[in-house]
Amino acid sequence: MTMFVHEAGTADGPPVVLLHGVGTTGWMWTKQLSALSGELRLLVPDLPGHGRSNALPWKSIPETARLVAEMISARTTDGRAYVVGLSLGGYVGALVAATTPEVVLGAIVSGVNVLPLPHPGRLRLMGALIAPVMGWGPVLRANARALNVPAEDLDGYQAAARTTSRQAFRRVSSEALDFRLPDQATSSRCPVLAVAGEKEHDLTKRSQNVIASTFPHAQACLAPGVGHAWNGENPELFSAMIRSRVAGAPLPDELIPG
Repeated sequence: MTMFVHEAGTADGPPVVLLHGVGTTGWMWTKQLSALSGELRLLVPDLPGHGRSNALPWKSIPETARLVAEMISARTTDGRAYVVGLSLGGYVGALVAATTPEVVLGAIVSGVNVLPLPHPGRLRLMGALIAPVMGWGPVLRANARALNVPAEDLDGYQAAARTTSRQAFRRVSSEALDFRLPDQATSSRCPVLAVAGEKEHDLTKRSQNVIASTFPHAQACLAPGVGHAWNGENPELFSAMIRSRVAGAPLPDELIPG
């Protein structure tokens, strides 16, 4: 089985890959597809263990980065694309930019933590306990509140979340706790923009400057007044950020430099 990829937008537009977070699907990019389809070619995979790729077992972040790089090579005219990832998608996007920069025209990674978290054993236990009940309504609603999912998106969020395999949720939750940038990042020629929501955990916000100082061609910024899943909280700003990076234009003034 291969990874499912939804294609949208204009066929001759610059190709942009949108990588979703854990416990959801390419559905999370609905507002970006609406805003950007008239000017960009959008490639939106469901990552292994999620959505229409949920029969494809999750193996690891590096393996998923390899699949994304292969997808870019196979589905674009010159084998290169812009990569945008949030949460799990950000981790995958950072690895693609570090290990296969030849397929990436530029990367935006949002909500990626690369610093040691306190009590990782406790966090792993919480992930293992949540996995069996992650499709239960009260758990989904609690997660939606934690992510500030807008009320109008709640049904879509719950439907997408219920397609995630327990195996993928459990392994991704554990793997992300230990994520560090690989050595290849220090020699990558890929332009990288590292972003976090202003209301995210302090370690995540601090991580953006670490990412920006590790990649030679990178910068960091914060999105004001939003949390982790800010592509839904402020879709206009998120879409404007993508548009500016693809066009090589200045970032939106609302973004706070890191």
